[in-house]
Amino acid sequence: TDSGSDSEDSSLSDSELQEAFARGELKPGLNVVLEERPKRRNDTDGLKQCLAEFGKQLAWVERLDVTLGPVVDPVAQSASNTDAVDPENDFQREMSFYRQAQAAVLEALPRLQKLQVPTRRPDDYFAEMAKSDQQMQKIRQKLKSKQEAMERSEKAKQLRAMRKYGKKVQTEILQRRQKEKKNMLNAVKKYQKGLSDKLDFLDDEQTSSQGNKKGSTSQRTKKGPNAKRRYKNQKFGFGGKKKGSKWNTKESFNDVSSFQSKVAHNKGPGKARKGGKKALNKRPGKRARQKMKNRAH
Repeated sequence: TDSGSDSEDSSLSDSELQEAFARGELKPGLNVVLEERPKRRNDTDGLKQCLAEFGKQLAWVERLDVTLGPVVDPVAQSASNTDAVDPENDFQREMSFYRQAQAAVLEALPRLQKLQVPTRRPDDYFAEMAKSDQQMQKIRQKLKSKQEAMERSEKAKQLRAMRKYGKKVQTEILQRRQKEKKNMLNAVKKYQKGLSDKLDFLDDEQTSSQGNKKGSTSQRTKKGPNAKRRYKNQKFGFGGKKKGSKWNTKESFNDVSSFQSKVAHNKGPGKARKGGKKALNKRPGKRARQKMKNRAH
């Protein structure tokens, strides 16, 4: 077509056209003259040489060629027929290849053992690695970095999921609190207007507080005081009533068994040492000075 020829002409550059014109390959109309295709030749000498190479009678250990049919199927006790294999069935086709290769191995191994050709790798076999240790170290580091990156991404996914779940729980709690607050305000308004004679949420709070107190007391009774508290209770007692514990009663007022006159009138040995000249030289108080003035008048 014209469009195809135009695209071909446009694909050629000016330098290529100039070179083609210099070689004389261009004719009027700027058409490139194509060379004729080379004729096929029958190289009989080369073919005969290849045939002679194929016909050389070399030892089998140099050729290692085995041509056999499929091995006998132990289940069917008969060789699988190649005509019966469906080429469109992948399983049958691969099984026929496997059976044929198995038959070749069973035929070749005994012949190699007769020729004393080793067929197993020795225990101390050492093969040089195709890659250097430095390159393997780089590959190991790269694999390690990929694994760490995957672990970081997994942790980030878990954190995002936890945050999302936490936000969801927080919004649910806020919505529940707002709902409870709204219900409480509606109940208070109804109570103020006289539409209801009791406040249900107060009863609920009292029952919940009583339940919490019961639970705490049960926990205390179950757990009991620790060792330190038990030691202090044994040493100092369990305490008792603090308010009004120093008030005098009739029994304490009449009980004078612990009264000591010497200590009360500052006549004890310890009191005498503490007193002395300092006590005598001490200046009297304001009330004492006032009484002395009154007596003088």
